[in-house]
Amino acid sequence: MDTELARETALLKETALIEAILFLEGEPVDEAGLSRASGLSHGAVEKALENLGNRFTTSGSGLELSRIGGGWLISPKRVYWDILKEKYGKKSENRLSRAAMETLAIVAYSQPVTRAEVEAIRGVQADTMIKMLVEKGFIKEMGKKDVPGKPAQYGTTKEFLKIFRLSSIAELPKLDESEADRFELEGER
Repeated sequence: MDTELARETALLKETALIEAILFLEGEPVDEAGLSRASGLSHGAVEKALENLGNRFTTSGSGLELSRIGGGWLISPKRVYWDILKEKYGKKSENRLSRAAMETLAIVAYSQPVTRAEVEAIRGVQADTMIKMLVEKGFIKEMGKKDVPGKPAQYGTTKEFLKIFRLSSIAELPKLDESEADRFELEGER
């Protein structure tokens, strides 16, 4: 019986350690990063994450363990976010204009995509919007397209996933046929 008690005590300490690391990081951390920071094995980190998630779910806590962009983050439960985002959501820092949101949507649904391709879809020049989205960390250069001139291709970042509370780009809402047609380039139809 003492062995089982020792295991439970160890799990509680490991869970508390992982919780403290996630609190201090403030950014999503994957299992490998948690293992490095804590000195725990990958298996111990997984058990601690499971225990932490269960604790938040069953304790009536206002927090939850969220998987964002391939990492783990402690965040307010979604049910409380509408109440809290006004004061804590960095609303002015991350507020995007309609043009910026349209450009971001094109990049998210069409990535990897070049500036010229974004402009072809939007029908207007996109240099300013792309530069601003890169500066805010929502998109980044993902490489070069293998065509003459080798233009930069853009895609979304982990910050994009974090802000929109997605664990991966696959969680973007599905587009209906007319919306999907809007995000295609002429040569792809």
